[in-house]
Amino acid sequence: VQLVESGGGLVKPGGSLRLSCAASGFAFSSYAMSWARQAPGKERELVATISNTGGSTNYADSVKGRFTISRDNAKKTVYLQMNSLKPEDTAVYYCFCRNWRGQGTQVTVSS
Repeated sequence: VQLVESGGGLVKPGGSLRLSCAASGFAFSSYAMSWARQAPGKERELVATISNTGGSTNYADSVKGRFTISRDNAKKTVYLQMNSLKPEDTAVYYCFCRNWRGQGTQVTVSS
C-alpha cells in the first residue's frame, strides 16, 4: 500500500492550496479516505473524510466552509482544496485510510 501526498507549500494568509494523495496497492474505491494534520507540539487533527463513493463528506469545525475534500476513483486520488488559509492551518497534512498513512506534505501559511 502506498499513499503519496503532494501539493503542499508556503502560502500567504487568505491564499489557497490543493493537496493531492495518490493511492496504490489496495481497492481504493472500496474505502473512505481522510485527511488529517499535525502541527508542532499539537495533537493530530482529523480534517476531512470522504466516503468511498464520494457521496458523503465530513469536516472538522475548524475548516468547515474553507476546505473541500473530493476524490477521483478512476485516478485513485483524493484531494483537499484549501481556501482562505489561516496561519493556524500550518501543519503537516496526511492522507490516510484505515491504518495506512502517507508521508505527509508540509503546508505553511505565513505572510
